[in-house]
Amino acid sequence: MRILGLTGGMGMGKSTVAAMLARAGLPVFDADATVRSLQAENGAALPAIARLVPSAVHNGHLDRAVLRQAVVMQPGLLRQLERIMHPMVWAARNRFLAHYRQIGTPWVVLDVPLLFEAGGNRLCDYVMVVSAP
Repeated sequence: MRILGLTGGMGMGKSTVAAMLARAGLPVFDADATVRSLQAENGAALPAIARLVPSAVHNGHLDRAVLRQAVVMQPGLLRQLERIMHPMVWAARNRFLAHYRQIGTPWVVLDVPLLFEAGGNRLCDYVMVVSAP
C-alpha cells in the first residue's frame, strides 16, 4: 500500500484537495476530524483534558474558550495537551492504515496539517503540500 501525505497551512485548500482525492476513491484519514471526534461530547480525550484543565470540561463537553485561555495563560500547557492528543490521533491513524492494508487498498491519504512537525511524513511514500491563494 502506498501512502500519500497531504499537508498545508490553514486556508490553503487542503480540505478541498482531500475531498477531491476521496471522490476519486482514495481513503482519506482526516487528522482534524479525528481531533474533533476525540474532543466531542464525551470524547475519549476529555477525561485527560479535564485532569489538566478541570474548568475546561463540564458534563462531557469541552469549553474551547476556557481551554484556549488556559493555554494563553500557561504556555507549557500546549505541550501537555499535545502529549494527550497526539498519541490518540496516531492510534486512530494506525488503525486506519492497518484496516486498509489488510483489505489490500493500493493507496491511502493521510490528511495531517502538522505532518512534518509530528514526524508523520516518515510514513509516507509521497507528500503533497497544498498552497493556494
